[in-house]
Amino acid sequence: MTEMVYGALPLRDAEPVLPKWWRTIDKWTLTCVLILFSIGMLLGLAAAPPLAEKNGLGAFHYVQRQALFGGMALAVMVLVSMMRPEMVRRMAVLGFLAAFAALIALPFLGTDFGKGAVRWYSLGFASVQPSEFLKPVFVVVAAWMMAASQQVNGPPGLSWSFLLTIVILAFLAMQPDFGQAALVLFGWGVMYFVAGAPVTLLLGMAGGVVLVGSFAYANSEHFARRIDGFLSPEVDPTTQLGFATNAIREGGFFGVGVGEGQVKWSLPDAHTDFIIAVAAEEYGLVLVLCIIALYGSIVVRSLLRLMRERDPFIRLAGTGLVVMFGAQAMINMGVAVRLLPAKGMTLPFVSYGGSSVVAGGIALGMLLAFTRTRPQGQIGDILRGRS
Repeated sequence: MTEMVYGALPLRDAEPVLPKWWRTIDKWTLTCVLILFSIGMLLGLAAAPPLAEKNGLGAFHYVQRQALFGGMALAVMVLVSMMRPEMVRRMAVLGFLAAFAALIALPFLGTDFGKGAVRWYSLGFASVQPSEFLKPVFVVVAAWMMAASQQVNGPPGLSWSFLLTIVILAFLAMQPDFGQAALVLFGWGVMYFVAGAPVTLLLGMAGGVVLVGSFAYANSEHFARRIDGFLSPEVDPTTQLGFATNAIREGGFFGVGVGEGQVKWSLPDAHTDFIIAVAAEEYGLVLVLCIIALYGSIVVRSLLRLMRERDPFIRLAGTGLVVMFGAQAMINMGVAVRLLPAKGMTLPFVSYGGSSVVAGGIALGMLLAFTRTRPQGQIGDILRGRS
């Protein structure tokens, strides 16, 4: 009788949050992230004490801070991965507005810490790099715009995302931070391609990147110095690239032994940008290949799960997040072996860092939220005309 008068009550999902999260989460990707963080702590025990000693700090000062930041990142990752895609999108929009405002104010309120690029806000007890937090939320916002453009009578989201990308690249170039700019452009380009951009347009964009790079080389001393050092046929053994190259060469296949490496005493960024050199010297090519396999597993498995996704927003946002994650790891390792110019980019979840580690936790949390198992048909059913 009650149903006849008031209608049937809507069914509610009575499954508790944690069991549902554990049942639907990509456990392999989560495991790979935890292993990467454990490897980072292990390498931090080897790479951080020499720098702490030079700075007059406790031997494990940086290791303790890495454990603190890493714990925060893992907690944020788990919390974000429990959110529904709609909630992730709303959070990303608010986070983008905050990070973009911080990026705009950076030339006036930021500091360079003597590194020649104004990229950080100094808080006294820590520093914050807005561009690290901007990357994941920008990907989600751009994916939202692109997905909206695919709807009937939808807004011109592709054009809006392109204009937004150009503005962000301009502010990143002013720091200058060409590494993050290249990463943002690459992530947006992959999403644009997945959204259906013509190949001719992407080729034109690639030509534009070459022109902008030539202009930056002619007008930016910071950029020109990085490119000249990369193109030089001989590596100065007293530079960071020289130390890293020698360390990788000395490590061989099995490494020189735990605690026996020497590069950590010479490299000022051994615990951050060149952590892979410490891994190669002390543990050899074996550990480096394991790290590459872990990153590759995260990228490939996430892309395979996204291929079955029917929601264009989730498919685009997840693709942008995972390719940017994989590209950052590839760039960091490519710099260490001198395949790429120096970028000042950390190795996700392995290098020491505050902003980079926490922002990485946010990005992976969003990715895990997008790749959770949901009751839906296959994307192939839509392409074949089935409902």
